[in-house]
Amino acid sequence: MNTTSNRKRRISAVAILGLAASVAATGTGLAATTPPSTVHATAATAAAAPPRSFQGTLPAPTGPYAAGEDVIHLTDASRPDPWVPSSGPRQLTVTMVYPAVPGTGTPAPYMTLAEAAGHIQHVKIPASSGITPQNLSSVTTHAFDRARPQRGKYPLVVLSPGFGDPRMVLTSLATDLASHGYVVALVGHTHEDSGETLANGQTPPCAICDDPNFDMDTVAASRALDVSFVIDQLTHGNTAWRLAHLIDKHEIGMAGHSIGGAAAATTMIADPRVLAGVNMDGSFDPAPMPGQINRPFLMLGAAAYHSAGGGDNWGQAWAALGGYKKWLAVAGANHPSFTDVDLLEEEAGFPTPPLDPEHGIVITREYVTAFFDQTLKGIHSPLLDGPSPNNPEVLFQH
Repeated sequence: MNTTSNRKRRISAVAILGLAASVAATGTGLAATTPPSTVHATAATAAAAPPRSFQGTLPAPTGPYAAGEDVIHLTDASRPDPWVPSSGPRQLTVTMVYPAVPGTGTPAPYMTLAEAAGHIQHVKIPASSGITPQNLSSVTTHAFDRARPQRGKYPLVVLSPGFGDPRMVLTSLATDLASHGYVVALVGHTHEDSGETLANGQTPPCAICDDPNFDMDTVAASRALDVSFVIDQLTHGNTAWRLAHLIDKHEIGMAGHSIGGAAAATTMIADPRVLAGVNMDGSFDPAPMPGQINRPFLMLGAAAYHSAGGGDNWGQAWAALGGYKKWLAVAGANHPSFTDVDLLEEEAGFPTPPLDPEHGIVITREYVTAFFDQTLKGIHSPLLDGPSPNNPEVLFQH
């Protein structure tokens, strides 16, 4: 990031119509990519148009297992909330996605009604879009509540979303990882996004999105504490989650988008249990120093601003990484291409980047899964060896 103000700037006023590299460590929300002037123009002309009906559908998982889902609520009694201390101890909502038996469980909602309403308000989705809390919460996820788990133990992968984004925008990745034999913990970082419904039923809005007195290094450090606490809760006994016995606590990885990707590096520095990390299109806040990360790390970003020789700090991070590492830049991608957002925006009729949104999800799933297969399961994937004819957009930087 170039300046403090740019590091805090949200995608809501930019993105698809010209996303700059300086916002690569911020988050992105559904329909946040329409500039305000366009929103006003659309709202003014939409009155005469028939109302749009939004029906969102995420791509189905590609692995042999179904994706089961549980939502759990955790409270860190040893740590006050860093952003709203008056709210008491740090509370987190976590979606657990796991390998399940096909045909069991009931379809899981994308988010709660309150989370959907908060997101629509947070990113100022115009009413003319046809996106409502009801249909946003009802996006087809291909995850199933309380589905019967597959037997066995599986590596744990923690996912952390971008700044301002609810945890659900990484659902496509989470369900696919689960279908390939991973337990996934999708962490909602309370008060850092459009709203996570907590155990008490409240869905607090973002407390720091417009605060001029914090920086992204602080956010990444706080997320590292969140993630280590979640790992503690999932690997010490079976009280935090009813299916904790599925987790192989000796094989843990973390991936994140935007500031969540920066937090993956920060977490690895602080917590040796995290054996492999992925940064999806986030500037490093801060960049690791030589010797701090000597475990596997994947850098997967948009070619427009995360190519070798670019103006961000990926080159500095790359030089510091001491273990197995890959740097992949995706041509035609924008910042949300590594999340559900571009696909849902396309389904809602919003403009999208040159990279086909569904193919962006395919690329994200295939390369992140291949990386964790190789680093957590010891399964070599030729996909990581060099360019692939099926994914010509993926450019190997080193």
